Amino acid sequence: MPRRLVSGPHALAFLPALALAAHLLGGAWAMMILATGLSLYLWRMGGLDFLNERGLIAAPPSFLDAPGASAPVDRLLADARDMNQSAACLLIDVGGLDRVGHLNGSAAMRAAQDLCLARIKGHLRVGDAAFRIGDARFLVLVGPAPRLDLEALLQLGARLQSAIEDPASLSETTHFLTASIGMAHSRRCAADISGAGFLDAAEAALEEAHQHGTSALRAWSPTLERAVAKRRMIRTDVVAALEKGQIEPWFQPQLCTSTGRVSGVEALARWVHPERGVIPPGQFLPALERAGRLPRLGEVMISRSLAALHHWDIAGLDIPSVSVNLTEADLRDPHLCDRIKWELDRHDLRPSRLTIEVLETVLAGSGECTVARNVAALARLGCRIDLDDFGTGRAPIATLRRMPIQRIKIDRSFVTGVDTDADQRRILTAILSLADRLSLDTLAEGVESAGEHTLLAQLGCDHLQGFGIAEPMPLDSFDDWLPSHDAMIADIPLLSRKA
Repeated sequence: MPRRLVSGPHALAFLPALALAAHLLGGAWAMMILATGLSLYLWRMGGLDFLNERGLIAAPPSFLDAPGASAPVDRLLADARDMNQSAACLLIDVGGLDRVGHLNGSAAMRAAQDLCLARIKGHLRVGDAAFRIGDARFLVLVGPAPRLDLEALLQLGARLQSAIEDPASLSETTHFLTASIGMAHSRRCAADISGAGFLDAAEAALEEAHQHGTSALRAWSPTLERAVAKRRMIRTDVVAALEKGQIEPWFQPQLCTSTGRVSGVEALARWVHPERGVIPPGQFLPALERAGRLPRLGEVMISRSLAALHHWDIAGLDIPSVSVNLTEADLRDPHLCDRIKWELDRHDLRPSRLTIEVLETVLAGSGECTVARNVAALARLGCRIDLDDFGTGRAPIATLRRMPIQRIKIDRSFVTGVDTDADQRRILTAILSLADRLSLDTLAEGVESAGEHTLLAQLGCDHLQGFGIAEPMPLDSFDDWLPSHDAMIADIPLLSRKA
């Protein structure tokens, strides 16, 4: 209790009042003795500690290493509890700083870091603090304050975001940065939360912000924590799941528009978790990429897809080919072609039964690099090459002639609503006309309605794929689906494209 009475800025208010009383009662010497003695007492009791905390004696550092960041957060929370007030912690990731360094050098990057910190501090109150705790990460401590609620915190976050994202002129170049922010508010956390725990809450909110793209802002809540815990579980378990065989190909049929029969299947990765059920690729592929395990996933998908094709042959099911999407990491493997040839031989399959799907963005500007050499080698081996998501990337039209592409997969963004949208229909017609002039097959992705199906067939698209035909299925479900599909189309007359 005595420390509470002599702590904080109000401690200095005792000095002039007591000095005046000493002067009236005992003269100048009494005033000097009392003033000096009281100052020493306050210093010994910690009553002047706030000078250090507020940076009036020594300015706070501009940089803290990440492990050392919890200490000032502990002090912030302790002060908030002592005063029965609220506090907050913000973590800010600034996007684009690495590009500044790449284009203009390390000195420009340091200048950009300093500029961001200055802009952040320009929107804080006296008593708040900001630090850089990484190359592109900043920590802001807010409070304690009596009226710091979540709405005020969100408004502060929006102001900081706007300030950071103002164009920055550095080294005679204008740079455009982005800011993602995660926030933790002490009233929404446990009363006894530690500084490290408070930072973890802000980290969880920042991770959630990253899930919503650049320039997102999120505040911690128990619901958010559950979503983050799931993502962390995925990151922890996904590599082991891959080796245990839990990540497997599911198969989505592709139909020939002339016959209605299955002309092939695409293998799509699914994680069948023993407790959480089916986890879609959008949730686990980024974790595999961060772990550097995408090439291993490619190996698993090719091996198990060719095994499925061999299984269908033995069962007497007519599946002409299976398509597997290979990433840039897969296509940079100098042993890729030899490994695929070995897998084809092992399953006694002709290379033409395997279609390799390559994203347009992967081939863009690949030139004579390993990617282009591997694609050419696979084509010489006899595998078919599909250009995936055509129309969404930046590959020039010349890529269609320079690379050994045999089919383009038209992205679903050009397919959706083609039966009702005249502009969409004109764009799609132009793509199909281009493919016809270049003697390329076409496959439309994302077909979801009978109207889209019928119009695409009439426009001359060779193959279709989408939920309107069938969703991706595990191997045993596909074995049941195919005979029923063949029976359904047996008595249906062929659809003429000129109808």
